Amino acid sequence: MAIDLIATTTFGLEAVVKRECQALGFQNIHTYDGKVEFTGTEADIVKANLWLRCAGRIWVKMGTFRAVTFTELFDQTKALPWGDWITEDGKFTVVGKSVKSTLFSVSDCQAIVKKAVVEKLKEKYKTDWFDETGASYTIQVGILKDVVTLAIDTSGSGLHMRGYRANALDAPLKETLASAMVQLSFWRKDRILLDPFCGSGTIPIEAAMLARNIAPGMHRKFACEGWERIGTDLWKKARIAAYQAIDYDVMPEIYGSDIDPQAIALAKANAEKAGVDDCITFSVKSCQELTLPGEYGVMITNPPYGERLGELKEVENMYRALGGIMQSDATWSTYLITSMEYFETLFGRKADKKRKLFNGRIKTDYYQFEGPRPPRNTK
Repeated sequence: MAIDLIATTTFGLEAVVKRECQALGFQNIHTYDGKVEFTGTEADIVKANLWLRCAGRIWVKMGTFRAVTFTELFDQTKALPWGDWITEDGKFTVVGKSVKSTLFSVSDCQAIVKKAVVEKLKEKYKTDWFDETGASYTIQVGILKDVVTLAIDTSGSGLHMRGYRANALDAPLKETLASAMVQLSFWRKDRILLDPFCGSGTIPIEAAMLARNIAPGMHRKFACEGWERIGTDLWKKARIAAYQAIDYDVMPEIYGSDIDPQAIALAKANAEKAGVDDCITFSVKSCQELTLPGEYGVMITNPPYGERLGELKEVENMYRALGGIMQSDATWSTYLITSMEYFETLFGRKADKKRKLFNGRIKTDYYQFEGPRPPRNTK
């Protein structure tokens, strides 16, 4: 029987996650604000966690219904098949959120859902006592305009936590957003990629992993690995297949630079951990020292936004310098994310496309300056 699944995502990235789901062969894909829903099997839960690059978490959708009283919430929660997923020795917690709903007390809703699930499991397992020594499960109760969605988290920590970035600098770019920036650009593995504000290396690393077809979840653990219904065999097979899918023959030409030597040292360590250190050239340099390494390249970057006190003038000058450098070679394309609303004025050119994205809680625009496609057989 098909399982209803939810891939949560940052607002603005729904279309990217939808394309990823289509590429992985998932069925009945539908997009909503902040999430993509689809159907699949237990094997698809594993595949989604291992391979989706831009999703936040993967949830098993248990049910959706309308509720404006605690009695309705309890009864309809209890009616769902919780025993299909949660084992007799399983331990579970309930998290929640409520937006524009009659049932606005999140803590009360969590308590009601917890009680309803316990009562359902008592009926399923014919017991009044649970040891809770087995696998862990996190249930989310989400209420939006009186519509309740109940789901079980299969991922655990967010999918942006790939496992290669042990340490990050202040205001790091999430791996999921970095991958989306690459996927929303014209960059392909046979073109040069440059990030002159690479920080701890997230954009170059995500691009290299994409080029080599390295599963983003390869080096981490997931909440559902201990679940009886999924089992260890599915995970073992999926990881073996993921290792076999890596194309180590691909050697993309990727450059990352930053003015901070500590950032570059960190970027090199992260790239090595991700298995892509041999195809990224990192260097310490300022934006003003930047030179374009070849033609028909693609710059993808997350520069400083000038939001800290005293930084604004410096950042404005940086954007002007960057605009001058990029316009010195019309073959290059530029993709840049920033919260500065007058960025185009400083850069000296109006973007071909602009996309609203959230970098954490900061509302930003993803500016896209599209250069010409390279001639055939030209790197």
